[in-house]
Amino acid sequence: MPPFPAFYDPQRIGALYYPDTARIAAAAAAAELSPASQDTRPVHLLLIDMQVDFCHPSGSLYVPGALGDVQRTIEFIYRNAAHITQITCSLDSHLPSQIFSPGWWADADGQPPAPFTIISAADVQRGRWRARFEPAWSAEYVARLEQEAKKLLTIWPYHVLIGSPGHMLDPELWSAVVWHALARQTQPRWLAKGSEPRTEHYSIVRPEVPLPGMSDGGRNRVLLEELARADMILVAGEAMSHCVLETMEDLVEEFGGQPDALRRLILLRDCTSPVVHPEIDFGAIAAGRLAELAQMGVRLADSTEIDLIPQQPR
Repeated sequence: MPPFPAFYDPQRIGALYYPDTARIAAAAAAAELSPASQDTRPVHLLLIDMQVDFCHPSGSLYVPGALGDVQRTIEFIYRNAAHITQITCSLDSHLPSQIFSPGWWADADGQPPAPFTIISAADVQRGRWRARFEPAWSAEYVARLEQEAKKLLTIWPYHVLIGSPGHMLDPELWSAVVWHALARQTQPRWLAKGSEPRTEHYSIVRPEVPLPGMSDGGRNRVLLEELARADMILVAGEAMSHCVLETMEDLVEEFGGQPDALRRLILLRDCTSPVVHPEIDFGAIAAGRLAELAQMGVRLADSTEIDLIPQQPR
């Protein structure tokens, strides 16, 4: 088969359009790939939040570099489709009022914080910022976030609101995911996260601060059990500094105690980029932590460096 299906157009990446599903299905049938159920070495590709609001320049929380990340991810899928068993796409999924949204907080004059404002527990204690919703929990939350997650609360622009165009996957990437599913006779997995208003949910594994009543700390055990069965876990998506990094951290925590488990975990480093903050160098922070994960056994590699063709025994 040719490396890329005829319907693929890299010039459309970053644009909103309606994919031709019938054409995608015809191209998938013409590829004549074996069913994913026949794979002897399961390979799981995790696509983290490659949504319009993060990946398109017109998106409300555009990550610089994301357009190139999307293109390299798409082309990785097409080149390696015969050996990718499963694709899971996470979708950051928000409501208008959440604890990291401007409308959740107000200053002494009743004005909301600007996007990218950092709110500390001390700020709340001094009354610099007050919560419009659930003030007792909000004060507890920022304190626990500092104590348990070792970070401060960031106020983000409104983004990936459920039902909005910004919530959807980039259409050209969506086309690649659907083509793969039809060509390999499998189903893509869609993992929605982040719609609980009272906590942040960067990682696809668990929220930043579990809420009272959440079983097992809010961990997605179904996903973790599925990933544990994979011979290789590949990770791409946005943003490297937040949702991708937090996911990698949680996977290392989950699988780090198993012999050779971390060698199965690969970050496609040319398929992810960091959030650009006006004051905080999130990219440098993430790069430093990823370097530490690499020393623990996680592999950081460009998408063109990965060989998914099973090696024949000698």
